Amino acid sequence: MSWQAQHPSAPAGGSGGGAPATLSGPIVIQTQSGWQRFVSWVGWTGFAISALLLVSQFIALGEYFQTTDGVSEKYHSGSKYAVDKIAVIDVSGVILEGEGFVKHQIDLVRDDEAVKAVVLRVDSPGGTVTGSDYLYHHLNRLREERKLPIVVSMGGIAASGGYYVSMSVADQAKAIFAEPTTTTGSIGVIVPHYDISGLLARFDVKDDSIVSHPRKQMLSMTRPLDAEERKVAQAYVNESFERFLEIVRSGRPSLRKDDEALRALATGEVFTANQAKKLGLVDEIGFIEDAIQRAKELANLEETETRIVKYSRPPTFLGLGGFAQSAGGQRSDLATLLELGAPRAWYLSTSLPTLLTSRRAD
Repeated sequence: MSWQAQHPSAPAGGSGGGAPATLSGPIVIQTQSGWQRFVSWVGWTGFAISALLLVSQFIALGEYFQTTDGVSEKYHSGSKYAVDKIAVIDVSGVILEGEGFVKHQIDLVRDDEAVKAVVLRVDSPGGTVTGSDYLYHHLNRLREERKLPIVVSMGGIAASGGYYVSMSVADQAKAIFAEPTTTTGSIGVIVPHYDISGLLARFDVKDDSIVSHPRKQMLSMTRPLDAEERKVAQAYVNESFERFLEIVRSGRPSLRKDDEALRALATGEVFTANQAKKLGLVDEIGFIEDAIQRAKELANLEETETRIVKYSRPPTFLGLGGFAQSAGGQRSDLATLLELGAPRAWYLSTSLPTLLTSRRAD
């Protein structure tokens, strides 16, 4: 029996020719109702929201494990496609907490096996005792754990806490380079105290603070220090000073052997680059290129097979908007004022802590 006989309702004709087949009956075009369109819109909207939430979760997860706060590597000089690297770690501005841009650079170097040596670029008048010691500790740890030679390149100023962190070179010979116009030294400690009690008395203003013990106000600007309080504060400064001397001994072998010479230099005064070289505080007069060349020598790197890299901060909203912003992302003015009012010791080449600079190294 033929296919046509089995399907009598099918139109006659076939692929072999003849008139084309025609369809009988009405053609029905189905359209969505308003309710169906609403349900479809809700579904696609929910899908889009879910996708956005999923993406945000992935971003949040990445930020959770991000330890460098968006700090990224940039090409500085040398062979662009070389595998071996020399990393330039930048320490510029006043050192406050220590946990910030400099620490993020250290973390990047620590995790990058391609980095074979470090040039520490220091342009800082110093900072807090704790912040300076924190950076020194992590630089020292980086050098020891990764077996990386560290060479220091001093910029305009590498004084007090800036000199302190430079001691991370340890016993390495010919490792500290100062530019011809560098100011360095200022080995000492200061706890700023400003006595405005006379001014308050002139305007009949009294400090009527309630304290748990008279020494709680020991360094308050509203009252002078008495002899006993000065003795207590001096003991605190002396201990921090001895710590500074110990750090200098660790990085200056010649001064380690001559304590008298070291203490003669540790008066808090600053020195020119030439003076510092004669006194053994620095090794060479030279620029960052000279420090990089020395780092290549210490790491046994080929001139044409080495890439020099540095690190940059992530762009900020204020920076993109054309507003000035400190290098460390300064906190509010109120927070800064409260910090200045807190008694603390500084390895800093000034008696006016963060008032003289808007830059932070950390």
